[in-house]
Amino acid sequence: MKNRQIFALPIALWTLFSCQEKDSEPILADQIEHHLRTEVLDKWYPMAMDTVDGGFLSSFTYDFKPVGDQEKMIVTQSRHVWTNAKAALRYPDQEHFARGAAHGFEFLKNKMWDAKNGGFYWLVDKQGNVKGDSTKTAYGNAFAIFGLAAYYGQSDDPEALELAKAGFYWLDSNAHDPVHKGYFQHLDVRGNPIVRPSDIETTSEIGYKDQNSSIHLLEAFTELYQVWPDSVVRARLEEMLLLIRDQIVTEKGYLTLFLLPDWTPVSFADSSESVIESHHRLDHVSFGHDVETAFLLLEASHVLGWENDTTTHRIAKKMVDHALAKGWDEEKGGFYDEAYYFKGEPDIRVTHDTKNWWAQAEGLNSLLLFHELYPEDPMDYYGKFLKLWAYTDTNLIDHTYGDWYSGGIDRQPELRQANKGNIWKGIYHHYRSLDAVIQRLREMEELNKH
Repeated sequence: MKNRQIFALPIALWTLFSCQEKDSEPILADQIEHHLRTEVLDKWYPMAMDTVDGGFLSSFTYDFKPVGDQEKMIVTQSRHVWTNAKAALRYPDQEHFARGAAHGFEFLKNKMWDAKNGGFYWLVDKQGNVKGDSTKTAYGNAFAIFGLAAYYGQSDDPEALELAKAGFYWLDSNAHDPVHKGYFQHLDVRGNPIVRPSDIETTSEIGYKDQNSSIHLLEAFTELYQVWPDSVVRARLEEMLLLIRDQIVTEKGYLTLFLLPDWTPVSFADSSESVIESHHRLDHVSFGHDVETAFLLLEASHVLGWENDTTTHRIAKKMVDHALAKGWDEEKGGFYDEAYYFKGEPDIRVTHDTKNWWAQAEGLNSLLLFHELYPEDPMDYYGKFLKLWAYTDTNLIDHTYGDWYSGGIDRQPELRQANKGNIWKGIYHHYRSLDAVIQRLREMEELNKH
C-alpha cells in the first residue's frame, strides 16, 4: 500500500532542540490527538456519509444537525474522500474510515465525473444531478485528483488510480497552458478555457489564473506522483513549484492572488481606497494562503527528491516570516485574514482583522515545521506554535458540540451559532494540520529520548 508520509528532517537538526521543549511534547501530542479523534473525526464520521444518495452531506448546524438542500461540490466531496483515506491509514481499527473513503469514491466516479465530456463537475444536487451551467474548474479537478490518489494509496483499488489518471489527462490536455505554463482555471463543460470577456465586471475572477488553484494543483500532483510516478506528472509538478515559487510569490514574500494568463499580476494599487476595497477578493495579502503554500512548496520539493533545495527553503521561510511580521496578532496569537500595501503608507495595513479557521490550521502545521527546520531562529516558531494552539483551543474549537468554528470567536462571537459545515467548510484543513502536528510532536518526543 502506498501512503504519503509527512516529510522528515535530518536527525542532526534535532540536537538543537531545547530541554524545555522535551517535557511538553508528549502531553501536547496526546491533547491534540484526543481532540482530533473525539471532537473532530467522531463528530463528522460516519455521520456525514449520505447513505441515501451517496457521497457526503455538506451542511450542518452549529450542533451538527443536517440542514439545507445538501448540494455537493467537487471540492468538498473530494476532501472527504481524502480525509477518510488518510484517517483509515492512521486509525485502521475504525473501519468506517475505509468504508467512507470507498463510499465517497463511488460518488465521484458515478455522479461527479462527466462520462460524456470528461472532467469533474463543479456542483451537483444531493442526488447527484448537475446544477448550474456545468462549467468546470482546474481547482475542482485538482481536488478530485488529490482525493482519488489518496484513496488509491489507502485501498489499492485500481479503479481509483484509473479515474485519477483520467482526471489528470483531461485536465492536462484541456487546461494546461502550453505558452505561459500553468493552468487555466475556468473551463466550459467540454474543457475549453474561458477567455475573460472585455465587458465583464471588474470584480469577476473569470478568465484569470490564480494562486489558489495553482497551489492546490501543486498539492494534487504531489499526492498523485507518489502513487503514480509518471514523467508528465513529474514535469507538471516541477512546473507548478517553479511558477509559484518564482512568479506568484512576490519579493516581499506573499502570494499574488490573481494574474493574467501571462502571469502579470492583477493589482488595484493605483486605484482609490474604495476601489481597492471593492476588489479585495482579487487583490490583497492572504496570510493563511502564504503559510499554507510554504508547507506545500517544501512538501513538493521533498517528494521530487530535490536535495539541498536552498532556494525553495529560502522562499518558503520568507513567506512564513512575512506572515508573522505583518499578519500575526502578537497579543492573542493567530493570523489575520487580509492586509494591503497601500501606496504612500509606510507599512502594510491589516484590512480584515478576523481569523478564519483554515488559516489558523495551516499556521499550526507550518509553524511547527519551521521550528523543526530552524529551531534557533529569532522568529521563535515553536513559541508562536504554542500560542496559536492556545488561541485555537480557546477561540476556534467548540468543546461543547465539537469541531471548529469558522472563525475566531474573540472577534466574531456570532460564529458560535453559525453552521459547522457547508460546501466550503469541511474537515480537510484542520485534519491535515492536526495529523501532521501530531506526527511531528511524536517524532520530536522519540528523538529527544536519545
